[in-house]
Amino acid sequence: MEISLEGKVALVTGASKGIGKAIAASFAAAGAKVMLSSRKQDQLEAAAAEMSGETAVFAANAGDTAAARACVQATLDRFGALDILVNNAATNPYMGPTIAVDEGRFDKTFQVNLRGPVFWCQAAWDLAMKDHPGVMLNIASVGGLRAGGALGPYNLTKAALIHLTRQLAHELGPTRVVGIAPGLVKTDFAAALVEAFGDRLAGQLPVKRLGEPEDIANLATFLVSDLASWITGETYVIDGGAGVVGSA
Repeated sequence: MEISLEGKVALVTGASKGIGKAIAASFAAAGAKVMLSSRKQDQLEAAAAEMSGETAVFAANAGDTAAARACVQATLDRFGALDILVNNAATNPYMGPTIAVDEGRFDKTFQVNLRGPVFWCQAAWDLAMKDHPGVMLNIASVGGLRAGGALGPYNLTKAALIHLTRQLAHELGPTRVVGIAPGLVKTDFAAALVEAFGDRLAGQLPVKRLGEPEDIANLATFLVSDLASWITGETYVIDGGAGVVGSA
């Protein structure tokens, strides 16, 4: 069954590379008009140049609430609507025991990974979806569902993002709010983890490989489409079966 996003307008944060870029490209290929956002204009333009379909770019810091509203407004000005918001941008400035994290990096992680999505959703709701219901998609992590490892503060934000998805689904219907919790995906963002134990993990997985950005994009495209119109409030794990075998 072919998934179509014809007639839809999407905004994707963290869209210049990795999972966000793959999601934006998949949406555009499915017929959506897509606004790509991330911090660096040149990287956005390079990413958009590789995509089919109609795209535009707007440089914005995902942790900046004023930038969020400006980006949503720019999407409306360019495309005349906003049907889909993807909160994909994230940061992870700290690795180590949660109990030892410093205030600066703790606050930065929450600013981008949790505070950011709250206010991007608020901007999308206030300026577009309050009167024209759409879909909000939050990219979380399996770390938000499992304890362990050296990414405690990051995983705290993702656990909260999973609950934010449920909470906003309750509050904002018929706008749908859904989430994806990826396992280890081969991106620049996860490069340190891939290098440290990627091969070992891949060998333990039932599917015998790590995730690719396109794996997440395929699920994202389904979840924001009309084929998933009865799904809201849920966050879907996609981890190659790591949860089945108990791998991190």
